[in-house]
Amino acid sequence: MQSGPLSGLRVVEMLGLGPAPFGCMLLADLGADVISLRRPGAAVPALARNRAILDVDLKDQQVVSEVREIIAAADVVVEGFRPGVMERLGLGPEDLRPRESGLIYARMTGWGQTGPLARTAGHDLTYIAVTGALHLATRAGGRPVPTANLLGDFGGGAMYLVTAVLAALHERVRTGEGTVLDVAIVDGATYLTSMQHEYRARGVWSDEPGTNRLDTGAPYYDVYACADDRFVAVGALEEPFFVRLLEVLELDPELVQGRELPVNWPGLREKIATAVRRRTRDEWADRAQETDACLAPVLDLSEAAGHPQMADRDVLLTTGENRWTPKLPMGFVPDGGSPDQLLERWGVSLSTVDLVNQEY
Repeated sequence: MQSGPLSGLRVVEMLGLGPAPFGCMLLADLGADVISLRRPGAAVPALARNRAILDVDLKDQQVVSEVREIIAAADVVVEGFRPGVMERLGLGPEDLRPRESGLIYARMTGWGQTGPLARTAGHDLTYIAVTGALHLATRAGGRPVPTANLLGDFGGGAMYLVTAVLAALHERVRTGEGTVLDVAIVDGATYLTSMQHEYRARGVWSDEPGTNRLDTGAPYYDVYACADDRFVAVGALEEPFFVRLLEVLELDPELVQGRELPVNWPGLREKIATAVRRRTRDEWADRAQETDACLAPVLDLSEAAGHPQMADRDVLLTTGENRWTPKLPMGFVPDGGSPDQLLERWGVSLSTVDLVNQEY
């Protein structure tokens, strides 16, 4: 039996790519039973660990009937197809009647179920582009920099998905009814820009890239090259932290005067950049460690596990030589169990669906 805060929660996932697998991985890591359905022969995507994988040929009506039985035993179903696909398979909301059955039917897409782009293709980059979020990752005179797929797929997508599912489950406790969730990356990514929209409305955020305190406009919130051509991140926003930064960099303490005036930023940036170039990244990290200078080394993924703070928090699980798997801070990375074990717990017996007893 699963352990963890979501122990006993039953989730059926139509296995896809990106935000839905990440969201279902998070639910599984928190202790939920997650059964993932995939097309026979399809590759298993990233982030499918801790799941029971079932091969289902949804062109076969007998298989579809058995999938309905699995879903009938579940609390949540998550699908990430384009609008209309689940309906054509006979597994849409009208077929499963979520409200009456108490099912939380979560639809995870990039554009959402409605709107002129709802049925078109896209990826993280295109979704965050139209929300304004990508524009925020732009230096003065530069071009927007893609943030891998962290901002759209996972920040605006998967985390928004899990939040919506948990909220719907809480509502079901109160009402006894299920619901259909239209979860879109464009919605979640837009919500992530709430502070910038508020600042803009107050007149303290400019749409001109690289002119604001948090978009590399301010010299005390930026990334600087070191003597070894590696980098440190400087985030000394508040004055007391900036004072500590000046001490670490051995700069004139009088530079604290007028630091908030944009007219002084070019000169201050040059002084910080020149100072940082005097030592290597790791030398600066050692000097700034355990101070309030808000200076940190920019590490790659292979270096992160060795950082003393990361090691102390134990959030990277060693899975092989130079390989790690991030885990939740509360420590739950449970074994999802085999498909037959989960189905037995759910009280479901199948005749045509293939069980895939395999670790991913």
